[in-house]
Amino acid sequence: MATISLTFKGVESTELVNRITTTLMMLDGVESVEVGRHGAEVEGRVRRDALIKAVQKLNVKVH
Repeated sequence: MATISLTFKGVESTELVNRITTTLMMLDGVESVEVGRHGAEVEGRVRRDALIKAVQKLNVKVH
């Protein structure tokens, strides 16, 4: 199992943090997620690009 780190820009509300958390947890292969205003730590068997695309659909900039 791998740990993947993502860095965000423009996440200001708790509501958006919760939406990101839910979105990432719904992806196949994700075991656990810790999300904050500045980024996320994701554990599981999932591709980094799949995580980035999912978060970008919420209009969040990912680095």
